[in-house]
Amino acid sequence: MEIDPDDLFRDDEDDPDNELFQERESTKELVVYLVDASPKMFTTTCPAGDRKDDTHFHVAVSCIAQSLKTQIINNSYDEVAICFFNTREKRNLQDLNGVYVFNVADREYLDRPTARLIKEIDNIEESFMSKIGSQYGIVSGSRENSLYNVLWVAQALLRKGSAKTADKRVLLFTNEDDPFGSIKGVIKTDMMRTTLQRTRDAQDLGISIELLPLSRPDSDFNVSTFYSDLLGLKGDDLARFMPAAGEKLEDMKDQLRKRMFKKRLVRKITFSIANGLSIQLSSYALIRPTLPGAITWLDSVTNRPLKTERSFICADTGALVQGSAKRFQPYKTENIKFSVEELSEIKRFSTGHLRLLGFKPLNCLKEFHNLRPSTFVFPTDEELIGSTCIFIALHRSMLRLKRFAVAFYGSSSRPQLVALVAQDEIISAGGQVEPPGMHMIYLPYSEDIRNTEELHTGSNVAPPHANDDQTRSAAALIKRFDLKDFSVFQFANPETLCSTAGPSPGGG
Repeated sequence: MEIDPDDLFRDDEDDPDNELFQERESTKELVVYLVDASPKMFTTTCPAGDRKDDTHFHVAVSCIAQSLKTQIINNSYDEVAICFFNTREKRNLQDLNGVYVFNVADREYLDRPTARLIKEIDNIEESFMSKIGSQYGIVSGSRENSLYNVLWVAQALLRKGSAKTADKRVLLFTNEDDPFGSIKGVIKTDMMRTTLQRTRDAQDLGISIELLPLSRPDSDFNVSTFYSDLLGLKGDDLARFMPAAGEKLEDMKDQLRKRMFKKRLVRKITFSIANGLSIQLSSYALIRPTLPGAITWLDSVTNRPLKTERSFICADTGALVQGSAKRFQPYKTENIKFSVEELSEIKRFSTGHLRLLGFKPLNCLKEFHNLRPSTFVFPTDEELIGSTCIFIALHRSMLRLKRFAVAFYGSSSRPQLVALVAQDEIISAGGQVEPPGMHMIYLPYSEDIRNTEELHTGSNVAPPHANDDQTRSAAALIKRFDLKDFSVFQFANPETLCSTAGPSPGGG
């Protein structure tokens, strides 16, 4: 196979802009919603926008219904399950008391969301008391533990799929900060211990557990009573958790939307600081062009997905070529053969690490230096223990001194200088608005910056200039385009929305 000289150093697996858009290894998300159905969820109310009060149960169910409507459009391959606990009736594969797995016909307990599921969960309040019922599942004089039971059921539902191919999450809605408040003595201690152990067992299997607390009008949800131990919250994490506790329906919808929004992990990066000191960072693509979903070709008879295979056939003999093909480059009278590994090694002139070069004042970084969407970086201790501590020290110093870091990012396709700009955490009454971390801004080469007047070079006409009135009018127009309180979490993928309206590719 002859090599195209112009194509010799092109990496088929490393498109210059591809690193911004790579998804993490996980291909879909498995989510189990746990909703507390105790009587307190039905009697406690919170203010709504239409001058009437909504129960906390209504808030939780409405949030789930809204999330499912978004999920069925944007991420149709994700699978969900809805479990109510502290119920009179029971329905689960483990036959545990106080747990009811809500489902509809022609659907497994953990399966893709359907229109019928969304319709019935929207109207479940009308028949909930008669068909499912509400009662306290943890009462004195009984060893029943409905919270433990529902965590067991959720863990069993999330057994399908590997943690490497699916994100497994449990989202818990409740307004009871002390689920064992009616129990005393050794029994309470034992029930708390077994529940926390069940939680740790689930987390060891790659299942993340998140709490969406609902505060009562007369008292705030005290996460320190029990759930801080369940979630592993300590110190600053515990102090920052409570502002995220929503009271109104819109607050909870906003919190759930942010938590369900997929964080696009690009890759793990080793950040070399100095004298052999390195830390590990996770990089995230915050904004990227919207792309249509992958086309699935279907058999016209069976309507099953087709599997594509590629084979090489010898042009001389017509025989099937076994083994990997080798490439060659003509040189004088010889053909120099290259293996795939040799070509890959020739193109690899950098380790792909991020190497710190120095620091500069923030005013040296101009707006026009940002050529393409930046990448957000955050520390991870998965492989290099202590990365978070070092990153925090560097992050705080950069904020205090108002400096940004200049580093060399040696990607195999486009090595270049980058600027690391520290971002402080922003918190509002509704929770965290912006996380702490750093933005990696890709700096231009000198030839990337061109004077706009170069477009008119060689013409006899002087380049046009806007007068002061035109400049003021243009500035006023741009300001009117500014979106107040904009967040990428507010909008679904527009390309996905458009593509769902058309016919299915390959349909019979």
